[in-house]
Amino acid sequence: MPEYFETFDANGVPQGLVSRSQVHARGLWHKSAHVFLFTPNEELYLQRRAHDKDLYANLWDYSVGEHLTPGETYHAAAQRGLQEELGVSGVALQALGEARPSSFIVAEQHIADQEFQQAYRGTYAGSVHPDPAEVAEVRTIGLAELARWIEHAPEQFTPLFVRDIVDLGFLTLSSANHDR
Repeated sequence: MPEYFETFDANGVPQGLVSRSQVHARGLWHKSAHVFLFTPNEELYLQRRAHDKDLYANLWDYSVGEHLTPGETYHAAAQRGLQEELGVSGVALQALGEARPSSFIVAEQHIADQEFQQAYRGTYAGSVHPDPAEVAEVRTIGLAELARWIEHAPEQFTPLFVRDIVDLGFLTLSSANHDR
């Protein structure tokens, strides 16, 4: 059964429901929530996306990235994503600014990913239980070590994650790797 997203024009005006594959193929605006989940020791949870994901397969990414279901709020999607992807619940999430537009072209896959994105930060002190259909691997990492890793091998990360972790003030990278 196809997954449907609410779509919007560039000003955020609702345009109707469209299947996920068509949303990405046609470059339609839709919504997503991203979570930067930290341990109490300020290490960031990273997930490596499953090998069969339609976008950014096998790349390291946000702790959680979740498309909104029709009628869902950003916060509810972030909480749902924590539960579905990492098996985590009860995390207090802090919005990082307002939702913002994001456009990224994946030319080799003929995809235009255009989203209104809301980022969140949370802290969690328990074990995670990743869903293998969504997540290949989870690890925690300090921000200084993460910066070195991204500088050395930016191709191992989703470009949106690299952009956002810099734009939201978590890391400083050279412009060559930030703008890749």
